[in-house]
Amino acid sequence: MIIQNPQVLLPQSELDPRVISKLERYARVCYKSEGQMTEQGDPDFLKRIIKSGHESIIEHEKITLMFIIDRGISHEIVRHRAGAAYSQESTRYCNYSKDKFSNEISVIDPYFFRDDPQAYKLWMDSCQTAESSYMNLLKAGRSPQEARSVLPNSLKTEIVVSYNMREWRHFLRLRCDKAAHPQMRQVGIPILLLFREKIPVLFADVEYDSNFSAEHYAPIIMTDDNFIPLK
Repeated sequence: MIIQNPQVLLPQSELDPRVISKLERYARVCYKSEGQMTEQGDPDFLKRIIKSGHESIIEHEKITLMFIIDRGISHEIVRHRAGAAYSQESTRYCNYSKDKFSNEISVIDPYFFRDDPQAYKLWMDSCQTAESSYMNLLKAGRSPQEARSVLPNSLKTEIVVSYNMREWRHFLRLRCDKAAHPQMRQVGIPILLLFREKIPVLFADVEYDSNFSAEHYAPIIMTDDNFIPLK
């Protein structure tokens, strides 16, 4: 059994700074004020529109990334439906007994158990039992889609997520809040902080749980358009 930490893969091209000028141009159609556009752009124009609640304007642009998380957290992510698209690793078709999976399952480390050896051992024993049962079911002739019945919520999954900018704001407001699941905040907050840095006009006003320890933040790995990490 492989134990790994969550991470986020983000194509560098998804953070194109030109998105702000494009959104400004789209928005100005509403007021027929495109003649007021300048080469430098007017970020305050978009800020005023967002503050007024006219967020449909920013639905024209989107960001796509890949989460590597546990399946429990992925179930929360796919609850977001408006302006969303998903492609997820399928436990129906992936057979974790095969060589390309190293003949074992992968699970996401629950950081909140690390300081409690007894809890961590209980979690690990449970996952190993699930792995053993899964492999035995496959050996007994059951299909992956049947054997998956015993796989744990901690199972690692890869899910490609595309949200338009309005949905990213909605997602991050909910999933970075102190009421969100800790493993959701673990991936959500570093995304928000990066978006606030790169596209502040759209995300600087989105609040988050600032008391969540940065030591638990999942790394964001910049990639090419095929999710291959940049050198």
